[in-house]
Amino acid sequence: MTADSITVMIADDQAMVRAGFAALLDAQGDIRVIGQAENGSEAVRLARELRPDVVLMDVRMPELDGIGATQQILQPERPLPHVPRVLMLTTFDIDEYVHEALQAGASGFLLKDALPDELAHAVRVIAAGEALLAPSVTRRLIERFATSRDDSPSRAALHLNALTEREREVLTEVGRGLSNSEIAAELFIGEQTVKTHVSRLLQKLPARDRVQLVITAYDAGLVAPA
Repeated sequence: MTADSITVMIADDQAMVRAGFAALLDAQGDIRVIGQAENGSEAVRLARELRPDVVLMDVRMPELDGIGATQQILQPERPLPHVPRVLMLTTFDIDEYVHEALQAGASGFLLKDALPDELAHAVRVIAAGEALLAPSVTRRLIERFATSRDDSPSRAALHLNALTEREREVLTEVGRGLSNSEIAAELFIGEQTVKTHVSRLLQKLPARDRVQLVITAYDAGLVAPA
């Protein structure tokens, strides 16, 4: 285990699940589990004390659910010296609360039946500042959200006025779920140029990360449900 290992905290009300995830992650050479919480309230407290890089957060927990805990960790009344990234975990292929969790600032979510390599990959992606979306869940959730919105102008649509034409194109492709390399191929530009545009989008739009850029693209009408 190296000094620059990715530190992880696991929040889940099932002890066996916590132990299983901890064993899988601790077996990695670059990931270290530094804490476990059995409910949302404890997750908030430990996240503030231990300052992990990533929190694996179960959606449904007693006392305080994963959404409430995520809100308190990522949107505190007073700024924290270190704000972790949150990866939501769910047993369900469709969970009506996951969209709320993304709006609260979570960087993505993963099904609990994901393979061990997928879990480790998810932690690394989240820790690197990217977003991790389980396609089988995310697409349907965001499309459900998009079809439920009314036709009145949204705040997201109003923010599009600050974007260049190219930035709108990149946002549209992000909303479609394309990676940076796929966007580069689609728009015939360099991958580094895509990264630059994504960084500018995060600055110009009310979005914490790539997940919320996807939501913004749907909310603004740049991407329509399939």
